[in-house]
Amino acid sequence: MRIILDGMGGDHAPAEIVKGAAITSKLIGHEIVIVGDEEAIRRELDTVDHNSQNISIVHASEVITFDDSPVKAIRQKKDSSLVKGLMMVKEGEGDMIISAGNSGAIMTGGLLLLGRIEGIERPALGSVYPFMEKGGAGLLIDAGANSECKPHNLLHFATMGSIYMEKVLGLQSPKVGLVNMGTEPSKGGKVLKETYVLLEESRKEGINFIGNIEGRTVPTGIADVIVCDGMTGNIILKLTEGLALTIMDLLKQKFTDGAVAKIGAGLLYGKMKELKELFDYTEYGGAPILGIKHPVIKIHGSSNANAVRSGIMKAIPFVENEVIATITEAIKKVDSLEESLHGEASS
Repeated sequence: MRIILDGMGGDHAPAEIVKGAAITSKLIGHEIVIVGDEEAIRRELDTVDHNSQNISIVHASEVITFDDSPVKAIRQKKDSSLVKGLMMVKEGEGDMIISAGNSGAIMTGGLLLLGRIEGIERPALGSVYPFMEKGGAGLLIDAGANSECKPHNLLHFATMGSIYMEKVLGLQSPKVGLVNMGTEPSKGGKVLKETYVLLEESRKEGINFIGNIEGRTVPTGIADVIVCDGMTGNIILKLTEGLALTIMDLLKQKFTDGAVAKIGAGLLYGKMKELKELFDYTEYGGAPILGIKHPVIKIHGSSNANAVRSGIMKAIPFVENEVIATITEAIKKVDSLEESLHGEASS
C-alpha cells in the first residue's frame, strides 16, 4: 500500500508531518510518500529516526494555504502538495491521501479531481466523536461539508457512516441516530420527518437505525453514527470542543486555588490525565471524506506528530477493508429501496 501524505498542509508543516511519518514508518510495512518541498522535507527527515525503506518524497513547488479560495487554489496551484497528491491517487500511484491542510480545498479537490461514488450527490465529512460516558467514539456525519441537505443525502450519510464504523473502527452493527429536537418520529421539519421514514426503511438493508436522538444525548454514546446536516454537525462538534476546553480550564483553576486544592489535584492526577486524554483529538485519527471514489482523510489543522501517526494508522483499514467498494454497493441498494418506497407512496 502507498499512503500519500500532504507534507505541506497544516499549521506545523512540514516538521510535525514529517515526524509523524517517521514514527509511523517504523510501525508499518507500507510506503509513506510525503509530497511537498523536497529540500524542506529532507531537512526535517534527516533529524528524526525513521525507516528509510518505507518513506519516499515527491517534490511539489506550491502550497495551498488556509487563506486560499478552495476552488481557485485547486484549479490554479497544479503543483501544490495537495493537488499533486490527489492526482497521484487518481492515477493509481497511491491508495489514499491524508492532509492537515485547507478543509475546503481537500473537499473541493476530492470532488473535482477524484470524483463522487456513483449515486452520491453530496459527499460528507465524518468526524470521530469521543463519548463522555461509556468511552470510545462514534462518527458524526456530516461534520461541516453540507449546510443544507435533502432526506436522500442524510440516508447516504447514515449508510456511509455505518459502513465506516464497521469496516474501519471495527464496530459490528453500529447504532445509527438522527439528530432532531425530540425523539418522536413526528418531530422536526419536513426534511427530518422524511429522513426518518427512509432510515426506518433502510433497516431492511442492515442499517441499525435507532430513531431520533437529541443533542444532550449525543455525548453519551447513544448512537455510534450521528447523522445530521453539516451546519448542525459543525455546531455540535465546535460546541463540544469548546465545552471540553472550558471544563478543563475551570478544573485547572480550581485545583490550583490554594494549598488544599493542590493536594487534592495531586491525589486526582491520574483521573485528570484520563479525562484530558478523552478529549485528545490526536488519538482519534482523521476525519474521512465519504462519498469520494478514493480514500481521503482530513486530519486536524494543528496536528502534531502523534496526530499524524494516529491518522495514518487508523486510515489503513479504509483501504484494506475495501470501504469504497462496500459503500458503492450499499448506495445502490438503499437507492433502490428509496425508489420502491416513493413508488408505493405515489400509487
